[in-house]
Amino acid sequence: MDQFETDMDAAAREEIDRACTLGWRQLRDHTPWGDTFEGFTPEGRAVCFERSYLWEGDPGGDIRVEVTVYEPQAYEDGVSVVRTIHRETA
Repeated sequence: MDQFETDMDAAAREEIDRACTLGWRQLRDHTPWGDTFEGFTPEGRAVCFERSYLWEGDPGGDIRVEVTVYEPQAYEDGVSVVRTIHRETA
């Protein structure tokens, strides 16, 4: 992995950590939802962060969290990471 990929990967992993700080109960009423915003990688590269919360399967089940980090002119060269927030049983 070259320095560019390492920087983009680090940015994506930091953002998905932030995206997963809310629990299932906080997110259930707002899923599906997503947004895109501008920011910077750890090395200072200007990028876009795209964050999505989607139902993993049926609505009301697990929530799939997707984060993609990319340079505005090169979406196809971006880095994507995915995690699942499992449904809480109460």
